[in-house]
Amino acid sequence: MTQTELSSSQRIKRNQREIIRRVIVRGCLRLESPTCLGSGDADSPTDMPLLRDSISQRALLTGSAIAGALRNYLRDYEHDYGAGEASDDLATELFGAMRRDDDGDQSPLIAYDAVSSTVPTLELRDGVKIDSKTGTASNKAKYDLEVLAAGTEFPLQFELLINRQADQPKLLQGLAIALQGLENGEITLGMKKRRGFGRCQVSQWQVWDFDLTDPVQSRQWVEYDHWTEGFLPEPPVKQSSILDALKVSLDELQDQRDRLILQATFAINGSLLIRSGQASIGRAPDVVQLKSYRNGELKPVLPGTSLAGVLRHRAERIVNTLVDSGGSANSLISDLFGNVNERAKTAKSSRLIVQEAEINNTHDLVQNRIAIDRFTGGALQGALFDEQPIFGGEFTMCIELRQPKNYEIGLLLLLLKDLWTGDLPVGGESSIGRGRLQGRSAKICHCHQGQKQEWTIDQVDHKLQVSDTEALETFVSALLDNIAGRNAA
Repeated sequence: MTQTELSSSQRIKRNQREIIRRVIVRGCLRLESPTCLGSGDADSPTDMPLLRDSISQRALLTGSAIAGALRNYLRDYEHDYGAGEASDDLATELFGAMRRDDDGDQSPLIAYDAVSSTVPTLELRDGVKIDSKTGTASNKAKYDLEVLAAGTEFPLQFELLINRQADQPKLLQGLAIALQGLENGEITLGMKKRRGFGRCQVSQWQVWDFDLTDPVQSRQWVEYDHWTEGFLPEPPVKQSSILDALKVSLDELQDQRDRLILQATFAINGSLLIRSGQASIGRAPDVVQLKSYRNGELKPVLPGTSLAGVLRHRAERIVNTLVDSGGSANSLISDLFGNVNERAKTAKSSRLIVQEAEINNTHDLVQNRIAIDRFTGGALQGALFDEQPIFGGEFTMCIELRQPKNYEIGLLLLLLKDLWTGDLPVGGESSIGRGRLQGRSAKICHCHQGQKQEWTIDQVDHKLQVSDTEALETFVSALLDNIAGRNAA
């Protein structure tokens, strides 16, 4: 026996964790929007293929991805967005040591890998980076992604191991807050989470609580069916609230997140065309409107990437109009929409989250068009094409701004005004009148430290009704003052 090897008696005397309680939680996670769980396979025909289970070929959601999303949400809830890690916060207590602490404790929470309940329906999304100066596609900036369709379900399972020295109420509070984020649909998964992908929700839970100091419950835990996926038929019954299931109260803990949520409903004034690179049927028109699965049906959608691009371009135009010729709008825009510096190899994520919007009550019509020879004024030979935009319909835009400043809210209000009046079209072929919107109603909610402040805007009988005009004008004035200050500086 070498010196490094331990004898049986030495192994017994080591500092073991004395587990006295195990809490097992099961739920069913349902995707509410397309989700990209990429595998990073470089040999795939798409730029980002999906991660699949090697045996069943179903979609795989790894436990590390789930735990990372829950940990980040829990830290934001307790300290606000962008806060650093602390050794005594809920996230560290529940998910283990901080990244810089190599000798820290192991996480007491086990998050299991989840395989989709069925072979998933896949969608292919493509996109391209638009040059803000020319308004055209940037060279070699096109990409495509494999995404899981909305409605895909994953059975989740967590197991919390509580040792004798642990702070049990604190661990259960942290677990309840993290899982409540899934229950409320506030946690997103995968890539492009800030552009509408990866929204998910858990509506029901099953919780088992085993006291291992009780011999009867210890035996029940040993005989528990650990390997069957999904909900089990035996008690406990399913519950819709994780707080009730865990018997935890959060009255003493306030949500510290500072965020502004803007929801606005628009009617499409005419037609809209978001080009899709994938025809759904064999004899489709040359160009069709992008559609995505919702509850098993293909529905026209306005993707978050398209809407964010439109908003960013118009925000640059607004700020550049207000800034003197010697000034620059880059810092304000990059603070809001994020930025990538290719030379310095640095990146900053967007604080503006733009959701993908489902468009309802639309009509599909095929239009035949032909390109005109600009020299002769006649039809260009061989340039006949047909396209299928959608006509009519309405949708609700939902955007969230994290840690908003008053002048940034003012900029969002100006963008809302441009969308509301049809001055800012969305989608393609805006030069022939597509993509014009007409505002119906809007609700703006500022949430900070458990407090809410709301404003509403409604279009009633061709008249605009604003709940508090002076308050909203204050935000726009703050934008003008901020830009004036930049100019003076």
